[in-house]
Amino acid sequence: MLHKFCLFFSTFLLGAGLASAGLAQTPSATPQPTIEVTASRIADTVDSSLADVSVITRTQIDASGAPDLIDLLRLQAGVDVTRSGGAGTQTSVFMRGTNANHVLVLIDGVRVASSNTGAFAWENLPLDAIQRVEIVRGPRASYWGSDAIGGVIQIFTRKLDGAHIAASYGSYRSADGSVGFGAQSELAGFSLLVGARHVGGFSASNPAAGEYVYNPDDNGLQNHNFVASGDYKLGTQMLSATVFRSAGTQSFDNGDPGIGISHTLDQSIGTVLQGQLGANWQQKFSLGTAREDLDTPAFQSAYYSTRKQASWSNDFALSTMQHLIAGVDYVHDRGRSIDDSGFGAPYAQVRNNSGVFAGWKARDGALDSELSGRYDDNSAFGNAFSGSAAVGWNLNDGLRLSANYGTAFRAPTLNELYSPGYGGYYAGNPDLDAEHSRTAELGLDWNSGSTNRFGVHAFATRIRDLIDFTGGSTFQAINVEHAVINGAELTDSWHSETWSMDNTLTLQNPRNRDTDSPLLRRPKQKFTSLIERTLGDRSRVGLELVASGQRKDLADYTLPGYALINLRASFVASPSWNVTFRLENLFDRTYELTHGYNTPGRSGYVEVTWQPVADR
Repeated sequence: MLHKFCLFFSTFLLGAGLASAGLAQTPSATPQPTIEVTASRIADTVDSSLADVSVITRTQIDASGAPDLIDLLRLQAGVDVTRSGGAGTQTSVFMRGTNANHVLVLIDGVRVASSNTGAFAWENLPLDAIQRVEIVRGPRASYWGSDAIGGVIQIFTRKLDGAHIAASYGSYRSADGSVGFGAQSELAGFSLLVGARHVGGFSASNPAAGEYVYNPDDNGLQNHNFVASGDYKLGTQMLSATVFRSAGTQSFDNGDPGIGISHTLDQSIGTVLQGQLGANWQQKFSLGTAREDLDTPAFQSAYYSTRKQASWSNDFALSTMQHLIAGVDYVHDRGRSIDDSGFGAPYAQVRNNSGVFAGWKARDGALDSELSGRYDDNSAFGNAFSGSAAVGWNLNDGLRLSANYGTAFRAPTLNELYSPGYGGYYAGNPDLDAEHSRTAELGLDWNSGSTNRFGVHAFATRIRDLIDFTGGSTFQAINVEHAVINGAELTDSWHSETWSMDNTLTLQNPRNRDTDSPLLRRPKQKFTSLIERTLGDRSRVGLELVASGQRKDLADYTLPGYALINLRASFVASPSWNVTFRLENLFDRTYELTHGYNTPGRSGYVEVTWQPVADR
């Protein structure tokens, strides 16, 4: 029934948006094109990029009143999320039906996924520290290397221009706050933001999780975070640095009361020198480091990983219609585990990866084209070549047909390569090969200007040599599985002076080709809608709808589909004060993202922000 509802409702809303084009009033100011830098590592507008790109802006974050980024990501086409409980519990993000570790995650250009596990701790990312998020769907390995099979999500930390104070409170004893100050000019700038989040929470699990997991106590979160940045202009070059640090304590259920605690630290530091070297030459040289610590006393174990990286990318304007992009990357990973239980065993390993890449972008009349390729040499598994090709045909000023083809890979994690396992079981395998993929995509996008946008993108992905712990009687890591993912994404956006409506429909079929079974926790259908209305100059109200189809989980359990409605409102109390209200799960629906783990019921949040009017 849910897929019929999704199809009917999406058809209605998409049709309504298109039919309303003639009735919409022209906004008083023409919005400037949104700039993104993630798709091809150079600045480009979203409309002109041949990749499927969307951007979550700070304005959208402020209007949402959301407690964390997951509430915003789940509204995006092709993005699915799972969580094993409430705030602070393990969170995974899937893109276009691929695995969670098939999404490359960057913070200010620095790779931040754990070298040990390959996962990024989304649950430790403070929303108030984010300036914008760029989402690129489809393989981007020809520019970024490993992990970008399903796509890339790049998070840019916040840069304040003036004072800032924010405080919020909500259900499950959720309290957030941040304070910061910054100043920006053409010559130099700096920004500093300090924040904290404490959540009392609810029981992460329910009896279906089993007696060795379930515990009815509340599972909460304590997080303290810090974001800083600085810029200084040196002639034609701009020298900048960013620091992101998030430290937290999370509670989880493991069958015994009071001992399910993890201490985490996520940190990234980046330095960039970029600017013009010649009339037609822009360069960007960056150094970065990332760190993730995970200490779980209940299991007498800990994981520590660090990454150091350097890159140099260049943009050569061959003409007004042609650009050549070229560069080199170097990454040094170090990971170690500590196990005092006697059941596992510690390990300490390093690996290096060097890559060289190049891309060519050209426009000739109504045709846009792009070719790119990359060669990686990894000390752990050997080498890999990734390539992509794209072409766009502008049928008229607002209608474009595009085609993309790309290959990608994911390097085995240090755990998959070197972990001794648990009592000899589920051990790593140093002979693993990288996972490889190929993806083809067709897209049609229509843009009437500032009022209407419509897009449909169909894709087919094939992944081979998937890593699975099924080798022999001890379940060692081996390259064995293959995946087939076919899908389509429809997006529609309609805006007038007082109303706006943004809809997405994702249809996909992620399957294990060897067993012909669905890939876990990824729905075949997902529909989202955001409808907003401005009330005068001071207020804005909105409704969010998220509807997801059923999904397979472990032990062949089927998670039922669900539909949620969230309400939000913002009010400008004065030029310096803003109040945002959010009501989630309006009808208090009971649903699961992971079998045996609870999700929030009806819950509300209020946030108050102060920022001097001169700084807005």
